[in-house]
Amino acid sequence: MAMLAWNVRGLGNKETVRALKNTIFKNKAEIIFLSETKQKKRYMEKIHTKMKIENAFYVEPDGIAGGLALWWSNNVKLSVLRNDVNAKWCVIGDFNVVASPEEKCGSNPFDHNSAKWYYDFLDQTYLMEIPSSGGSFTWSNQRSNEETTLEKLDRVLSSLE
Repeated sequence: MAMLAWNVRGLGNKETVRALKNTIFKNKAEIIFLSETKQKKRYMEKIHTKMKIENAFYVEPDGIAGGLALWWSNNVKLSVLRNDVNAKWCVIGDFNVVASPEEKCGSNPFDHNSAKWYYDFLDQTYLMEIPSSGGSFTWSNQRSNEETTLEKLDRVLSSLE
């Protein structure tokens, strides 16, 4: 089963929608989680229909910020639950922490305190990180040459069960 999680920074652009569709079909993704859609549910439902995926759940944006979409195929048994601390969890997103020196390239030194916070969080919540595929880094400061900073900030965490 393939899962796609993408901070799309807005889906109002036709090129972004086309790239999303190509990525879903190329990777045969059966679970798609989109953050920062910046789009109302009605618009997201139109895109969802084009993707030919059966199920959907949305969180509306706050003004022009935020917005979430979760799509999944009928091949996947998935339920959207809220506030159930005893449930099995899968947490996807930007944790804004570099967990090891290998997850950072560029300016500013590796912050051991932030990494300790992250590992303490994993221990306290009984979550484990699920390895991801693709590039080693998920964030860039978009600068060139010696000013470039690359970091792994986005992660997938799951209950141990």
